[in-house]
Parts: sequence; structure tokens; C-alpha cells
Amino acid sequence: MKIIQKISAVCFFIIFSLSCFSQSYELGKVTVTELEEKEHPTEKDAEAAVLFDVGRTYFSYDMNNGFQMITEVTSKVKIYKKEGYSFGDVEIPIYIGGTERESVVFSKAYTYNLEKGKIEKTKLKSDGEFLEKTNKYWSKVKISMPNVREGSIIEYKYVLTSPFFSNLPEWYFQKSIPVKYSKFETVIPEYYYYTPRTKGYILPKVTSSAKSTTFHYTDKEKVGNSHFQKTSYSNEQFSYKETITTYVSENVPLLKKEDYVGNVKNYTASVNHELTSTNFPNNPIKSYSTSWEDVCKTIYDSENFGAEVKKTGYFEKELDFVLQGKNTRDEKIIAVLDFVKKQVKWNDFNGIYCDDGVRSAYKNKTGNVAEINLMLVSMLRYAGLEANPILVSTLANGIPLYPSRTSFNYVVAAVEIPDNLILLDATDKNSYLNVLPSRVLNWNGRLIRKDGSSTFVNLLPKLISKENTIGLLSIEADGSVKGKIRMQHYDYNAFRFRSRFLNLTKETYLEALEKKLSSIEIEEHIASNESDLSKPINEEFQFSHNGLTEIIGDKIYFTPLLFYAMSENPFKADTREYPIDFTFPHEDKYTLTYSIPEGYVVEYLPKSLVLSTGDNLLNYKFNAQAVGNKVQLSVSFSINESIIMPDKYLDLKDFFKRVVENQTEKIILKKV
Repeated sequence: MKIIQKISAVCFFIIFSLSCFSQSYELGKVTVTELEEKEHPTEKDAEAAVLFDVGRTYFSYDMNNGFQMITEVTSKVKIYKKEGYSFGDVEIPIYIGGTERESVVFSKAYTYNLEKGKIEKTKLKSDGEFLEKTNKYWSKVKISMPNVREGSIIEYKYVLTSPFFSNLPEWYFQKSIPVKYSKFETVIPEYYYYTPRTKGYILPKVTSSAKSTTFHYTDKEKVGNSHFQKTSYSNEQFSYKETITTYVSENVPLLKKEDYVGNVKNYTASVNHELTSTNFPNNPIKSYSTSWEDVCKTIYDSENFGAEVKKTGYFEKELDFVLQGKNTRDEKIIAVLDFVKKQVKWNDFNGIYCDDGVRSAYKNKTGNVAEINLMLVSMLRYAGLEANPILVSTLANGIPLYPSRTSFNYVVAAVEIPDNLILLDATDKNSYLNVLPSRVLNWNGRLIRKDGSSTFVNLLPKLISKENTIGLLSIEADGSVKGKIRMQHYDYNAFRFRSRFLNLTKETYLEALEKKLSSIEIEEHIASNESDLSKPINEEFQFSHNGLTEIIGDKIYFTPLLFYAMSENPFKADTREYPIDFTFPHEDKYTLTYSIPEGYVVEYLPKSLVLSTGDNLLNYKFNAQAVGNKVQLSVSFSINESIIMPDKYLDLKDFFKRVVENQTEKIILKKV
């Protein structure tokens, strides 16, 4: 019996040891088996995979600099396909905009490959590391791993040192490739209190513990009188408690690529830590960001925000001239908006605070987002309008889910009218009343009034932007199609057109349009109202194409909407975790009249169809009829909300499926 117990104990020890070895997350532990692996075990199409990603943020103290926040990260990545080579390029942003700045150092960076059955190890050299300046506030430290190819394993370590404590680095458990193991540990002294916030659909396992840390230092003091002094040294120490919190996720699936997502980072599994308060010895507790009201009041009270809105005396004379003869509310708003857009150009810097101030921006004719739009608020108020700034988080910055001083990175202006707001942004020459750049259409913003009070406002467009297409078309006996098209782009559709195409030459634009419309040949293209933002963009052109129909025997087949038809359903997944983001509500209408060739009759027309989701989020109408030698087609397709929640996904998927089936069904002409 004792022998059996001993054998069992030995077996348990061996199994436990092997388990520990297999779960080792240290650099340098690369095996032949790992290098021989041709594809991910569960995600067969994955281009690469994270074998482990381990991070640790802690605080280091010294007598000269006090606490410094240090983040150490080690990563190991397997490359399966050529498309995964980009994971050998790593970049870490660092803040460089003040007297204090961040730094990052890479080390232990190697690429491993299998050569004739043996492991080949290639070290990152100095020429593979770069410092790239993004703007006057930020730079990127970048590495490009050497000798990366299919089958490679890359690994590296970096250490980020920061004097800024308002947020710990956000840790992402989920990526665009599968993640086998992800661990993030925080070691926080008792003087700092951070609120951890997780997001995404995969939650990590969390454990916490505490320990006491002792800091040893040497104190020196001058002792004696004025005639005789000497330096006395003493060994001192102080202790403080630290809280250790560990977050672990294993076998995390890759972040699915889906259409109409917006910023996918909004839904990526991650954890962030916002500094809530500090409590240092012999000092009162200092609180930060306890509520949205506190956050906004702190921002508004800043001399680089609220004080800048109140500044006047630098624009009145010129603005008085601009406002002459402008009597209605909208006339005044348009005049002020146009004046600011012409007077000050955006320098491409975001931010909720002014850098050089509104006066300097006005004088130098360039400024950041805050300077331009706070100036706009000030001028609107001068014109007698109830105007206020709105704090915004751009799409790239993410959705502001929790009270945080770093949630917002942009400012727009609003004029309050009864039961509504008119939203404005003077950074973009093509923006208009309630037509903002798409970068700021990100759920909610926070409006701040003159007294410092604030409230959330919906930034998502409510106005349905229309696009009307009218066509007089001719189907020829040889199957070619020619005709004339007239299109009108309203509101956000007009904004997109102006933003995308007005900076292009006409030849470049027509090439792009021809490619978009199934490579048609366009002639006599005319556009109007390009610069009149109050009117829709009008386009007219003639076209011809030889490949839009199919002739089989004595019959001609073609889809009713030709190059405008939706040929496939953009929603293919069985389920959806993320909201569906259409950016803005829109309605597309098509009124097409076809002349059929002499000697042909209409043998078949797709049946009329009316579709609508139960909650009226989407609508579709299709009607085709034959009148003499013509086919008249009327189609409308509307999406009535900017964002649709994932619980409506299956209804939406089925809706689009039926639309595609309808639009790919053929009209049949028969020779008689």
C-alpha cells in the first residue's frame, strides 16, 4: 500500500511539474514543436496568435523623483501566414509634451525560426528600432522584428516609465488574433486609489492580495556649530502597503472582423484604471473624477477652457461687419460658423484644452480643436445666441462609459433652441448646421453651460440624409446599356461627397466613380452646388456599358438596379455581439425608366415587395411595371437609426438577405 502511495505521489509530482512547465510564460522558452505548428489549433484561418502577453504595472520610489509608474510587458507571438508579418512590428506611444515625459525601452527581442530541424535565434539590432514623432505632444517608439516569416515566433520585452498617474495603461486581453494567455498585474501603493473598469464581452478572472513594502534610504544632516560642522549619516526607512490585483484571460478568441462596427476597441475585452483619489501622509484626501458633474466642472474651471470661452475684445469689429443684415437665428449661426472656418484653420490637433489660446489662434489663423470651437461658442454668444461647448470623445478615442478626466478629447459647439440643439464644428470646411465630421459621431457628448452645470446630449444624427437617383436608360438589342443619370446628395451624403471628392481632380474623381459603378464609361459629367453647403450636391452624367446584361438565346437578362444593386449580404455571421453602426440615418431612392429595344417585350418582372422591420428601423419598397416599350422602376431603402443594437441583428440580417434576393432577381426581355 505504501509503495502504491509513493508511486502515486511521484506520478502526481511529474504531472504537476509537466503542467507547470507547459504553462511557463517566460521569454526564451521556444520549442521545436511550437515552431513546427502550421496553423492555430482552433482558429484555422488565424494569421498569427499571441502565445502569451504578460504585463505588470507598479510604482517605484526614489528620494529625488518620488513615485514613478513603471509598466513591464513581455510578449510571445506565433506567425502562421504572410498576412501576420505585421505583428512583428510593434509601436508604443509615449507622451513628450511637457517638462516631464515618458520613456520606453525594448529588450530581449528575438525572432525564432526552424532551420534544418534546429532553432535559429535572431536578435533585434539597433537599426530595427525607431523613434517617430507624431506631434508636439506624442511620439512612438517602434521596433521591426528581424527575419520574420511563416512559422516564426517573435518575443520581446519593453519597460514603459511614466511620471503621469491619472490612468494606468489600458490592458487589452483580446486582439485581432487569438490570445492563448493574457495576464495583467497591478501593484498599487496605499496612497493611490484607482477604479478598475472592464469592457467587452469576455471578462478576466480577478484575484487580489496585499503586502507591505519597506523603502530604505540614507539621510544626511549637518551637525555642530558655526565654527565646526560635520555631516551625520543615518539609515532610515519607511513602509507602506501595496494592493496586488491580477487579471487573467485564457484562450481568448480573435476579435471578429465585421462590417458596420465603428471603433471595435469600444467592444474589445480590456481593463482600464482611472485615478479616483490620493491620500498621502499629513495631507488631506484629494478626490478626482467622482461624477460626470465633477469632471465637467473641473474642465470648465480650467483657465485653458472656461476662461478662454469668456475672452472677447479680439473679434468684435470684424464680426460686427459679418453680422450686418443677418436677422434670423439661422442666418446668424451660418454667418458666424462660416466666419470662423475662414478665419482659423485646424492644425489637426485634438484636445479639450487650448494650447496657445483663442486670441493667438485668431491672430495666427491656426489652432487646435478647442481653440477653434471655443472661439465659435464665444462668437455665437456675442451674436445673441444661447451657445455652449460640448465635450466629445472621438470615434478613435472610444465611448466615454465612466466619469473620467481623460474620457473626452474633442470639443464641438451647440446652440440651444426650444427642445433641441443645433450642433456645430468649425474645424471642417464642409461641416454645416447639425452636420458634423464623422469622427465625432460617437454616441453622447457632455454639454457644459455658463454656470458649469452639465448634461449628456445625443450626438447621433436624427435627420435622415437622402440620396435620390433618377435615370433614363436604354437597353439595346446587342445588350449594351446607355443613358443619363441625375443624382442628388443631401446632408451627410453631401458632406461625404464634398469631403471625399472635392479635393480630387475631375479626372481622378470620374475614374473612381466609374470603378464604383461597375466600370461604366462616363461622359458629360456635371456637378453643381459643391460649395453651397445649404443645398444638395447635384450630379448629372451620361454613360454606356457593354457588360450589364446577359443574352441567352432570344432573351435579354439584367438586374433592375444594374450597378446600384446590392449583390451580397454584408451580414454573414450567425450572431453579433457589437452594435451595428451605420454612422447616420439615410434613405436611398431610385427612379429608373428603361426603354426596351424594338422587337422585344417584357417576359418577366420581379414582383413588388414591401419590407419593414417590426420597429420601423429599416424599410424597403420595390415596384416595377411595364408600360408600353418601357419598364418603370421605383425603389426606396431607408435605415432610420444611426446605431442598431445587436439584439436586432437576426432581423436585420434577414432583412438584408431578402433585399439582396430581390435586387439580384432578373428582368427578362423576350424577342418577338
